[in-house]
Amino acid sequence: MITIEPHVQGLIFDSDGTLVDSMPLHYQTWREITQKEGTHFPEQLFYDLAGVPSDKITEILNEKFGYHMDPQKIAETKEQLFLEKYLPHATPIEPVVAIAKAHKGKLPMAVATGGIPAVVNSALKAIGMDGFFDAIVTSEDVAHGKPAPDTFLEAARRLKIEPEYCMVFEDSDMGIEAAKRAGMVAVDIRPWIQR
Repeated sequence: MITIEPHVQGLIFDSDGTLVDSMPLHYQTWREITQKEGTHFPEQLFYDLAGVPSDKITEILNEKFGYHMDPQKIAETKEQLFLEKYLPHATPIEPVVAIAKAHKGKLPMAVATGGIPAVVNSALKAIGMDGFFDAIVTSEDVAHGKPAPDTFLEAARRLKIEPEYCMVFEDSDMGIEAAKRAGMVAVDIRPWIQR
């Protein structure tokens, strides 16, 4: 298990791909939607955009490939399909969940994610961690998502801890960049995941 540096006073976790092994499920959802739309979403691009809200992903796909998908409609359809069909198959990412459980009651902890509340809360419930964290910050709580630092700064504010005393656990380049831009210690959990 990773050592929490002595100066750290709070832990912040991304949700999808960090606490919850849901990224492959999100990609399956996107594949189903884009196939219905007659479009394509390359898998590597999906992982490159980890942490970006669904409406923004749709805008990026439109711009990159000349598609004409309605960002709001696609985002709503995607989240609904994910909740109903794919999320029930989500499992915890054990090494990260173990860190959270080991520090419960010892350090304040938050979830900071680009997801929407319904999906985040359902995902945490699916892995038995609903009501576990002191704060949850979603895409609806900030003006600018990752790689902007806003999501993590808001989590620190809600935990009442200065950003430099927070440690972030992330699974994406954009999330790690956001944590660093927030002045926080960033831990890349990807080496802990076996695919």
